[in-house]
Amino acid sequence: MDEMNVELALPDAASAPDEVSVPERLQDLVIDSEDVGGFLEDLAVFSAAAVSKAVGMNVHCGITLSRRRRTATVAGSTHEARLIDEVQQAYGDGPCLEALRSHATVHVPDTSTEGRWPDYCKVIAERGHLSALCVPLELDEGATAALNFFAPQLDAFDDATIQNCELYASQAERSLRLAVRIGVKQQHADDLQDAMQSRTVIDLACGIIMGQNRCSQDDAFQILKKASSARNQKLRDVAESLIKSVAKESPVAHFEP
Repeated sequence: MDEMNVELALPDAASAPDEVSVPERLQDLVIDSEDVGGFLEDLAVFSAAAVSKAVGMNVHCGITLSRRRRTATVAGSTHEARLIDEVQQAYGDGPCLEALRSHATVHVPDTSTEGRWPDYCKVIAERGHLSALCVPLELDEGATAALNFFAPQLDAFDDATIQNCELYASQAERSLRLAVRIGVKQQHADDLQDAMQSRTVIDLACGIIMGQNRCSQDDAFQILKKASSARNQKLRDVAESLIKSVAKESPVAHFEP
């Protein structure tokens, strides 16, 4: 298991000066990724390669990220890895979801005989994934995540491997926490921009109605709201429709009190 310590743990003082450490590589992944989804894909590939080298077999890595008021994001080192996690999402339970809920590592040494999630484990065992290790990541911003490793041999993850994977997860979660924070701030900025654009569109539409009906802005807004309700359309959509009709210089809409 010495290779595991080199690949997954913090580098020791004897490391070559030009050797990139795991934390540094994880930081690079955050910097190079365009969004949280891209970071998760890169993290899954990097994690799978590290653990595969450590255990001496080809290991798939899937990552499940759950954020408040959002559907779970699933990423994987391969298409198969994503499929394994998506199947679990469809079942609604399994070792990865249990790791998310319990904030504790879940080890399945033999998926073919696992009794806690027999249906799901039977499916992945038939696909050749005979052991699994799911390690939670402690995040903030109302988010939780888990690194999910799947191996083609029974009992592929011994105690030393599990300990090193947990150490690696503690390093990875710092980078993922940063990526999520950046993603949340970007989402807030996008939401604010959308709100400002909606406000501008609605104000323009109100101006048109004011000109059509020689009314106040408050009255124009109430007319627009009434039209939105009558048409069962969003206020912004009705406003955009009015603006487009006027822009064509042949208005198809005229809003009256």
